This record gives sequence, structure tokens and C-alpha cells, in this order.
Amino acid sequence: MKKRSMAALTAILVVAPLVAAAPGQRVQAAESGPGDSARSAESTLVRGVDLDTVTIPELQARMNRGSLSSLRLTLAYLRRIKAVDPKINAVLRTSPTALRQAAASDLRHRLGKSRGPLDGIPVLLKDNVNTRDMPTTAGSLALAGSPPADDADLVKKLRAAGAVILGKANLSEWANFRAAEPTSGWSAVGGQTNNPYVLDRNPCGSSSGSAAALAASLAQVAIGTETDGSIVCPAGMNGVVGLKPSLGVVSQSGVVPISAEQDTAGPMARNVIDTALTLSVLSGRDTVRDGDAPSLTDAAGRPGTLRGKRIGLRRLPSLGTEVDALMTRTAERLSAAGAEVVEVSMPYQERLGELEFPALLSEFHRDIDAYLATRGGPRDLAELIEFNRTHPEEQTCFAGQELFEQALAAPPTTDPEYLAMRAELTDLSRRSIDEVMAAHDLDAIASPANPPAWTTDCARGDNDVIPSSTPAAVAGYPSLSVPAGFVGELPVGLLLMAGDRQDAELLSLGAAVEHRLGAWRAPGYLPSAPSGTSR
Repeated sequence: MKKRSMAALTAILVVAPLVAAAPGQRVQAAESGPGDSARSAESTLVRGVDLDTVTIPELQARMNRGSLSSLRLTLAYLRRIKAVDPKINAVLRTSPTALRQAAASDLRHRLGKSRGPLDGIPVLLKDNVNTRDMPTTAGSLALAGSPPADDADLVKKLRAAGAVILGKANLSEWANFRAAEPTSGWSAVGGQTNNPYVLDRNPCGSSSGSAAALAASLAQVAIGTETDGSIVCPAGMNGVVGLKPSLGVVSQSGVVPISAEQDTAGPMARNVIDTALTLSVLSGRDTVRDGDAPSLTDAAGRPGTLRGKRIGLRRLPSLGTEVDALMTRTAERLSAAGAEVVEVSMPYQERLGELEFPALLSEFHRDIDAYLATRGGPRDLAELIEFNRTHPEEQTCFAGQELFEQALAAPPTTDPEYLAMRAELTDLSRRSIDEVMAAHDLDAIASPANPPAWTTDCARGDNDVIPSSTPAAVAGYPSLSVPAGFVGELPVGLLLMAGDRQDAELLSLGAAVEHRLGAWRAPGYLPSAPSGTSR
């Protein structure tokens, strides 16, 4: 290594601990350094870059030219967390090594040894993703002790790619699989996350902190997890992009589970480009299947055209007339860009609704016992239930743990009745997508991702019967939420789903839809919605 480069690195590593946040604090941020602008920490501008709209390729181009550093970018996000996060309560903690990670990335850029598109890019992790250097709690005080022994596999991939692990985002406790009437975005560890658009409205669960933080431009990208709806609903309700990848594309090792048959982590961002680039790192490859499949890099850099694409529109009247009217306008705009939009209905949905929950109960008991055995604290589900009974702090928003109790009594996953349920679920969910796409020669199926955000209310719980995510979630197929527009001040997403391992194709189509709709806008942090707004 050149002496000059070594000297620069030494200087950075000496300065970084002085301005880095101390570990363990809820929100930490750095003080201003030499030459920093006097601009407010709430500004989204850094060195002429607007954090609200900048993409990873644009950031990398600036870092390669030397007009922006990862250290300055990371400082800007840390300052925004300190200034803005008290309004929305989305970030549990920032990493005490974030600035050192950024400094190391800057050295790689100067030496021409960048590790790829995520090198130097600040990433937030949902707090059910294991990190060896920060607590991983799933929002529960039961796991609030020592950090896990090792990083989750996906975190290892992010670190190897040079990403700056910025911190951990709040979530719905136990990924919303504890109480029969939970309040999304609440955890005993982190409290309640608010929707940045209207602060008394809900962010949806369970990747609530990840989505709300992105909407508020507190990180460039974030990682969420989904069993059924927990990436795509928060993405839609917070006006950002979220991809639930095909099952198995992203390793689930080291992630607090609900069901190995449906769980997946996935990327979230303010645009499809960043989402696709992040998936290329999480998956460990540039494609998600062999053969002539398009690469994720191509999907990010060269979004496809809508001309000649066939999209099936699944209306969901249960989400309200305003959402339905928005879907009509969306279909008109896609048609004007050359897409053929045909209305479709999806078979077998009632039966999927009957079978999914009982199957998840059995799978949760199996998988959470296996995970808890790797951690300090309760060693199995029975001990976890007892912990919640004896810790009043776990009951401050809602007291129930009915799902835990039902899972404890559920038949094991070796039971023939369970095995028949899961086999039928897999078959019907895949047929529900495959048959509709084949019958109408579709490139994707679209539906609303979410209703307008409901008012957060611990006493009532969620108002969230949202059936759009279930077919792809149960089938293990990819689904992607992109901003579609607004009902009043509240964002609504368009959910796109496609066949197994068609993640790159879906991202390419999603980029074209995103470009055509142009529906993103920055949140206003309104205390409450104007009178007359639904829900």
C-alpha cells in the first residue's frame, strides 16, 4: 500500500471514533467535521446530492470521481437520523463502526479497488437480522441481551460487498406473529414507529421501521423480511419500493423466523434501481436463475419498456373506492404507455386463507425453537411465552400473545394433517398465479399493495385485511411494490407479481412502471390527516 494511502487511512481511522456514535444508544449521530456545510441536519442535500432522489449508480459515480465520499454520505445519514427520526421512531440504533466502515470504503475507492455497487452505501437492517456487533431483538426484550455470535448470511454478503451497515430498524415485534390483534410498527424494544407522511397513521408491518426510515431518507437502502406482506405492505404504505424475492434467492440463515416455507429477506429502497442492485448482493449473484435470464444489473440499469407488456389487474374492492379509483387511473397510464391491461380474478384464494394460518402455526413452533436455541434468553417457545407473562413492559401496547399460545399447541410439522395442508397450500398458491398468467398470456399480475394507512391505535389494533400479498407469499414467487399514487396525503403502492425466479424480469417491468407513474414524493410529517381522509 502506498505511504500516502496508509497515512490517509490512519488519519480517517483516528478521526472516525471521535465523531462516531457510542454503542448502545437508541439514535446516535456525528458532530460536524471541518469544511462541513452549515446547512440544517434535516436537509436532504449533501455536496449537491439530493438524498431523496439520488440512486446508487449516481452515488458510485461521484465516489469514483472523488466529489463525494462514503464518510460524508454516512455522516449525512447519521445527522438526518438524529434530526428526523424522533418524529417517526424508525431507527433503533446506529452502528458504532459505521464511520470506520465508510472510511475503509473511501480508501478502496481511491485505490481503484471498489467492491461493486454497494461499496460505501449506507444500509439499515431490520432488527430480526443477526448482527455480531449490535443486538438483534426482533423487537422483544427477551432477546435484548448479548448480540448473536455471528452475522446472518445476508449481512456477511453486504459486508463483503463493502456496504456500510448503518444500524438497525424497528419492526413489529416478532414480525407481527405474537398477538391476534397487534399494532403494526410497535415493539417493546423500540416503541411505535410512525408513518412519515401522516404521523398518527400506521406504517404497516412488519418491516415498518425499514420502510419508514427510507421514506424519511435515513438510509440509502434497507433490508426487510416477509412471510406474507411484511415487505410489500410497508413499502406501499410508506411510498417506497420493496421486493419480496423468490423463496430461496436470499439466505434466511441468521434471520429470526416464522416459517421456512415462506420467509425471505428482501431489499427496500426509494427506487427500483437500488432495489435491484441490492438484490444482486443479497443473492450473491447477478441472476436468480440459469440460462438466458436477464441479469439484475441489467434490470437496474436498463428498465424495460411497457409497450407490448400484458399486465393483469386484480382489483380489491375491500380496500375502498378511493384505492379502486387510483387503480383505474394507474391502468389508464400504463395503457397509454403501450401496455395491455386486462382485469383478472385469482382462483383458490378462499382456500388459501383457510389453510395458511394453521400451517404457519406449526412451522413457527418448529422454527422459533430452533432459532432460540442459538441465542441467550428463552430457549424455546414455552419459555418465551412465560417471559412475556412476567414482563409488563411487553404488554404496554397490547397484552396478547395468542399466536404464540396457539403455535405451542399446534400439531408438529411431521403430522400428516399438517403435511397435507402445506402441500395443498403450495399447489393452490402456485396454480393461482401460473394459471392466470398462462390464461391471459401475462407478464405480471398487479393489484393494490395496501389501503391508505389507518390511524395507529393500541387498543383497537390493526385495520389491515390486505389479501394482495398472499398468492406470491405462499407460492414463494416474487412480488414487488412500487409507488402508485396517493389517497389524500397517504401513499398507495402497486403490487406486481410474477412466476418463480422471475425476479429480474419483475424488477425490469417494475422500473418501467415506476418511470411511467412517477408517483413518489417526499413525506410531509403531518401530525394528522386532514378531516375527511378515510380510515
